[in-house]
Amino acid sequence: MFSAPDDEYDHQYYEDGLNFDHDYNREEQVTKDHAAPAIEVDTCCIKFTFPQVIKGELKLSRPSSDARDTSFTIDNENGNPIEILTKHLTKGNWQLVFNWKSGGKDYLYQHEVYIK
Repeated sequence: MFSAPDDEYDHQYYEDGLNFDHDYNREEQVTKDHAAPAIEVDTCCIKFTFPQVIKGELKLSRPSSDARDTSFTIDNENGNPIEILTKHLTKGNWQLVFNWKSGGKDYLYQHEVYIK
């Protein structure tokens, strides 16, 4: 009997490369347009303000466990700061991943915060 060797080729390699390029371009767009949100964490909430009108999503994830990961739709059509209450979040490190559109452009921004 013959057996075929294990195929150690990553079948998702091409798709992963395309996704990396797409994410990299969106992160670079934040830098080019100075579009990063101002982020402030206090005892009640996470506040963030964008320099432009945006529509998108914020994903909060814990590096230690994905069991508490959550997402929010974000929209600041009126230009006001956006607040996310933190009383229901576990204390510790959280990764904020902002994914939004503004002015016909796509953006991606990641920031780590510590919830007390």
